[in-house]
Amino acid sequence: MPQTPPFSAMFDSSGYNRNLYQSAEDSCGGLYYHDNNLLSGSLEALIQHLVPNMDYYPDNQIRKIAPKILQLLTEWTETFPYDFRDERMMRNLKDLAHRIASGEETYRKNVQQMMQCLIRKLAALSQYEEVLAKISSTTTDRLTVLKTKPQSIQRDIITVCNDPYTLAQQLTHIELERLNYIGPEEFVQAFVQKDPLDNDKSCYSEQKKTRNLEAYVEWFNRLSYLVATEICMPVKKKHRARMIEYFIDVARECFNIGNFNSLMAIISGMNMSPVSRLKKTWAKVKTAKFDILEHQMDPSSNFYNYRTALRGAAQRSLTAHSSREKIVIPFFSLLIKDIYFLNEGCANRLPNGHVNFEKFWELAKQVSEFMTWKQVECPFERDRKILQYLLTVPVFSEDALYLASYESEGPENHIEKDRWKSLRSSLLGRV
Repeated sequence: MPQTPPFSAMFDSSGYNRNLYQSAEDSCGGLYYHDNNLLSGSLEALIQHLVPNMDYYPDNQIRKIAPKILQLLTEWTETFPYDFRDERMMRNLKDLAHRIASGEETYRKNVQQMMQCLIRKLAALSQYEEVLAKISSTTTDRLTVLKTKPQSIQRDIITVCNDPYTLAQQLTHIELERLNYIGPEEFVQAFVQKDPLDNDKSCYSEQKKTRNLEAYVEWFNRLSYLVATEICMPVKKKHRARMIEYFIDVARECFNIGNFNSLMAIISGMNMSPVSRLKKTWAKVKTAKFDILEHQMDPSSNFYNYRTALRGAAQRSLTAHSSREKIVIPFFSLLIKDIYFLNEGCANRLPNGHVNFEKFWELAKQVSEFMTWKQVECPFERDRKILQYLLTVPVFSEDALYLASYESEGPENHIEKDRWKSLRSSLLGRV
């Protein structure tokens, strides 16, 4: 069977495939080739090409069909295990696996190993989702806790972990664990409600399953609010300044590790209005290191500086000699944005009705790179006390953050003063 060429080899420097429309001599049954490489074809022709018949059979040897199917199923269950949470899919898999296992002893062992691995993954996923649900159900606004049990949250992040390098490592634990549970199909389901190649049939009969992807985005938001809460909480100016410098050091270590998602969450928290308006506090902070970090994550020129740093981390990962050097945790919201615009900005079909291979190769390239990064094991020792604090400590809502900010450094104009009075009345019951 002709092989599909590497993505980069299919297109010239302009990004346009000049060999896309081939002459009739290069066409075979609605499929178009160049140098014996498949370039394009209608979906119907591609499917028909894979259906065995009297004249054509993959590999032309029936005895090879079982290992090939087993190889396909093994890769499918390893790469897309969440597909088999569907009862129908699992029934079909077990039926096909039973047929393969009825052959040689080697097949039986491989089928058993494949099924056991799949069941372990699905069990781990269910357990992880239960933990997420438990954490979500116990989340409380910090202001509520302050009013009811002020002594219960006397601790701050520095009393729990006074070493910014250790905190960066524990943040990396959370990032890699949550990344690990995001399935590649969640990217597809996040953007595609119907089959991208069929305008009539619904691709999924059930609601989109993107819970793990959404949970990861929620973690980013939580970390940003946690940073802002920890900065706005202290009554004394010097303690707020110390907290800011602490998080700057944490962010810098996240950058060194390759944990860009936590880095951006920390920067976002420090740039929230309730924090950035604390001018007297910031006057006591040495901001040179923070300025460098902000420059690295500057959104101008489509995050050029960040993308350069990400490429460097990815290259380091490829040639890594240690687990630490393999860590690449991208700024996830930007990755989602890139995939979204690639999906929305490029047609699924070419003008001649053929499948747009260029688009799907690029989508596969981005998701595959992410899949490699998320499989890295965290090399740092876990600290349950720190992890528990990061995941469960109550944080301020946006209104509570503004109130704490105004209480720390008073309003500077009539608009802020009116908001302060309103917040004191609604949140504290004071006039």
